[in-house]
Amino acid sequence: MKSRKRHPVFDPEILRGAAARAVGMLKVLANEDRMLLLCQLSQGEMCVSELEAQLDIRQPTLSQQLGVLRNEGVVTTRRQGKNVFYAVADPSLLEILALLYRIYCPKEE
Repeated sequence: MKSRKRHPVFDPEILRGAAARAVGMLKVLANEDRMLLLCQLSQGEMCVSELEAQLDIRQPTLSQQLGVLRNEGVVTTRRQGKNVFYAVADPSLLEILALLYRIYCPKEE
């Protein structure tokens, strides 16, 4: 007789909370400008002027999307003189970005 592998039983409320966090993160990623910003920041901390130059995102849009990322808690900021530096706050987000990069970004020849 073949034994069936039993799956662990999870508390539905815990699963619901995890699902809500995952959906929240996916909503943050569901914008091309925010995705570009996060991909750039996955390479390390950058100031606003560097992000603007690297990504060719106009300053009003850049400020708006960085504000969304700040409000959602996915980036941290550090001020140095007149410059504000941004960095990815959550290491698990770096894992998500790395996976998306492997799946969707062109391979170097």
